[in-house]
Amino acid sequence: MPKQTQILLTNDDGIQSPGLWAAAQALSALGYVHVVAPREQFSGAGRSLPSNSDGIITQTQVQVNGQSWPVFSVGGTPAQAVLHALYEILPQRPDLVVSGINYGENLSTGITASGTVGAALEGASNGIPSLAISLETDKEDHLSYSTEIDFSTAAYFTALFGRLLLERRLPPDVDVLKVDVPCDAAPDTPWEVVRLSQVSHYVPVAPLRTSWDVPELVGYRRQDEAIHNSPGSDVYTLCVRRHVAVTPLSLDLTSRVGLGDLEQLLRG
Repeated sequence: MPKQTQILLTNDDGIQSPGLWAAAQALSALGYVHVVAPREQFSGAGRSLPSNSDGIITQTQVQVNGQSWPVFSVGGTPAQAVLHALYEILPQRPDLVVSGINYGENLSTGITASGTVGAALEGASNGIPSLAISLETDKEDHLSYSTEIDFSTAAYFTALFGRLLLERRLPPDVDVLKVDVPCDAAPDTPWEVVRLSQVSHYVPVAPLRTSWDVPELVGYRRQDEAIHNSPGSDVYTLCVRRHVAVTPLSLDLTSRVGLGDLEQLLRG
């Protein structure tokens, strides 16, 4: 018998996220889905591997539409969940790594902070085709498990691009496909391959507190006034054209500047 396709599914919203389970159902049509995700909400973790994570792995059963799924929660970041999956949990190397479906779009220069993208980059760094998929939501839902969010269209695109990654070899220097789905998209919404915007989608907001010893974090807001300034980018495609934005990402963060020219400049 032909070997069944093996898929590793993770996220950064945690093992109980409805977005994770919408992706699991959609991907199950493509092969066997191993679900290994952070035990807790871990948005904003990027590809971090903090030394104070406990790494505890817990196997549980989750009921999805009457079907029981064996799943694994990991005491750690999304990237750490991928590493534990690859080196401890999965019986064999997966054919595909999928991270998502995330509550909230991951666009422009902020993607290096994204745990969704970070997990996909970790999969890619281990030589596995990887997909990071996110659904546009209101900021208020970014850290929620809101059941008001309809993941069905994002799940459709998860399966679509998951299948394409399984069937087709990506060109060199394309290590991750980042897919962002508008909140009002349908399965027939067009998708476009676009570049990463250099215009920040979210910008920091200073904490409102009277004393530094009061616990508070730097916040963020969507920079709506700048979305028209980057045509051909992921921000413009999702926010203005309302199309699905597909952005190829590379593990090679080297600037595309001429290295000889830069060296000459630095040496004076």
